[in-house]
Amino acid sequence: MKKLNDLDLTLKLDKKLYKKQLKELQYKMLNIQQFLYNNKIGLIFVFEGMDAAGKGGAIKRLTEHIDPRGLIVSPISAPQPHEKRYHYMHRFWRKLPQHGQIAIFDRSWYGRVLVERIEGFAKEHEWKRAYNEINDFEKQLTDEDYIIVKFWVHIDADEQLKRFMERAADPYKSWKLTDEDWRNREKFNLYMEAADEMFAKTNTENAPWCLIPGNDKFYARVQVLKEAVAQIETQITKRGLQLTNVFENHKELAADSEKPEFIEIQPKPKPKKKKSKTDK
Repeated sequence: MKKLNDLDLTLKLDKKLYKKQLKELQYKMLNIQQFLYNNKIGLIFVFEGMDAAGKGGAIKRLTEHIDPRGLIVSPISAPQPHEKRYHYMHRFWRKLPQHGQIAIFDRSWYGRVLVERIEGFAKEHEWKRAYNEINDFEKQLTDEDYIIVKFWVHIDADEQLKRFMERAADPYKSWKLTDEDWRNREKFNLYMEAADEMFAKTNTENAPWCLIPGNDKFYARVQVLKEAVAQIETQITKRGLQLTNVFENHKELAADSEKPEFIEIQPKPKPKKKKSKTDK
């Protein structure tokens, strides 16, 4: 499994090529959604990464052209007081998608071994045992009718600072920047160390990690879609299914079907009006 320092953050994608590939990949994602719906297979996307790495932009492009009726996006923040009364995984079980639907977790149960570990919200023995708990949780889902695709979108510290400053100066984006983001930035290297350990202990065959270089947003967005399509196709094949083009099948059915015959219905004759006594 790669480490974050192994990623080539200089990778870029030309805007013209970006638009072309984005259109093709979004069509594939729409087809995949319909195929999974027809076969009642649930799909779970997990997004983690450094603050301002572009997770939201990647999620937007990933879901831009799929049917929103079959999609739930859950932004995960600190647990609410009532959620702390339960096991920390309880709130994630409640957000799982139905079979045939898609759920996206913007942050996830991996907070246990990232922010909760680094900020001391979880005790050492709690976050250390969480690796096995998470692997078991994901295995239960993928053994059933779910596919899990996990992304870490990464940027370096210099790019993060640049994006923070851009957000601070932009009234349309300033709401994205919080005091917590600045505090987390001070622990940038600690998050990298925790992430590398997380990859090593939770990169499994049934739920592998996809590490995405994110310094160039165009490259990152397309790469997320490419990895998503590739991972899903692999998991579909493992289930003994063959991914087909649902829309081409619909075209063939429409072309083969005969036009309905319309029968002309004659209007019923109006009943004769009875003469009243005054007419006589």
